[in-house]
Amino acid sequence: MPINLKTPAVETREQRLGTITQWEGSARQLARDSAFTYGCAKGCNPDARGQGGRRLCESSTPYSQASMCAEHIAVTNATIIQRSVVVQHAPIGCAASQSFTCRYYRDLAARRGWELEDPKSICTNLGEQDMVFGGVERLEQTIRAAFERHKPRVIFVATSCATGIIGDDVDGAARRVEAEIGIPVVTLHCEGFKSKHWSSGWDVIEHGILRRLVPTAPARQPDLINVIHLGGSDVFSPLLGPLGLKVNLVMGGSTLERLAAMSEASATVTMCFVLSYLATGLEQEFGIPEVKAPLPYGLDATDGWLRDIARITGREDRVEELIARERARINPELERLRRALKGKKGFVAAGAAFAHGLIADLRDLGVEVDGAFSFHHDPSTDSGDPRQDSLMHLVDTWGDVPNFTVSPDQHFQAHAALKRSKPDFVVCRHSGTTAVLAARLGIPVLPIFYSNDGIGYDGLITIGRAILRVLPRRRFYQDVASHSHFPYQPWWLEQTEPYAPILEPA
Repeated sequence: MPINLKTPAVETREQRLGTITQWEGSARQLARDSAFTYGCAKGCNPDARGQGGRRLCESSTPYSQASMCAEHIAVTNATIIQRSVVVQHAPIGCAASQSFTCRYYRDLAARRGWELEDPKSICTNLGEQDMVFGGVERLEQTIRAAFERHKPRVIFVATSCATGIIGDDVDGAARRVEAEIGIPVVTLHCEGFKSKHWSSGWDVIEHGILRRLVPTAPARQPDLINVIHLGGSDVFSPLLGPLGLKVNLVMGGSTLERLAAMSEASATVTMCFVLSYLATGLEQEFGIPEVKAPLPYGLDATDGWLRDIARITGREDRVEELIARERARINPELERLRRALKGKKGFVAAGAAFAHGLIADLRDLGVEVDGAFSFHHDPSTDSGDPRQDSLMHLVDTWGDVPNFTVSPDQHFQAHAALKRSKPDFVVCRHSGTTAVLAARLGIPVLPIFYSNDGIGYDGLITIGRAILRVLPRRRFYQDVASHSHFPYQPWWLEQTEPYAPILEPA
């Protein structure tokens, strides 16, 4: 389905991609049933590979212990764009996430050499009167105050559940004030109740960027490549520099100049298919080809990724030498890590394609992985290209994951999944629910916030070394477990089936 930039609000991932957040089975079964398609109209008869192509139906759980809001994702990624101000048109509680955003921005600044400062955000602080009579006037006043106070180059206006309920004309207010102050006022329609999953928040900020902040380029730069990432250090320039490519690193903190330059690039790669909306939009609207090779997790996938980039940018004469040199460089350390990790079992908890990539890294390191926890699953990406089916690529390359749970980080499901797997360590995105839970179960934890850390040839080494650092801490985690108590009854603590509460009685 083409991306529609004529509307200020983006379709949710459930509408566009058929994203699900509740499922239990093997990775092969999930990949087969997804068949990288969406909608029963595609047909339910298996093809030669046994893929069904049927619409996935979600399980439903009796309650929820954890959640994340799409507004938080959209607001965070708008706030860390440099020389911007975000106006949250919301009750003050929605602005609580900005404490995280401040810490996130400061970490990015330290890693990337930016000026250390606090990001700029203002909340309209809606109250009962506004909920009854509307908050448009308050919103316009706040946008003007944001401009006068901070003199930004762009202002983002983020909606909330409250403004979605009362129906404020946020786009009309933004247009009126934009005409007064002379800078873009970009609306982000990110009401939390619109989507079951936080990843829709990425689509919201990318939709706003594509609509308002990416001009038609006067000319292409044949040596420029867009790299859309989740944040972290620039690990891409050392990898792509030998091909004669300059990296335009966007998202995860960007300047407006970098965002505007996206339409000048010769190609776009994304480091997580959660971010594919922006790459697909650049190809659709500006003709910039999106690299659709599997993500560069593990040696073979990194080789293929580099070859695809070289093919698209006309640098095939240089890529084989680069691949051979990089493999030779890391091989001694990689073999040492494989020997040290032989016989170890890992467990991965992360979002969609990032989880698939981390599993590939662990298996390339010789680690057994029989269980994983994916926070959501996209049966397709916006490009619709089967090469971006990261789950099927994982299964075809590295074999099945027998116990593959899709769940939005629910505590009780993660508890059962970890008890079933009995891993030697857990690799997880963030340091929140799953990390704390694993620690309380006595399992060493390796939290990875930035997906960049596991990418490419050096990513394998980074992950392997990090695992070896956490494994000796098992005694500490066992001490934590001995002093930890869970609120579950004994029969529940004995469960190893994450979806036990909704299973039909035998």
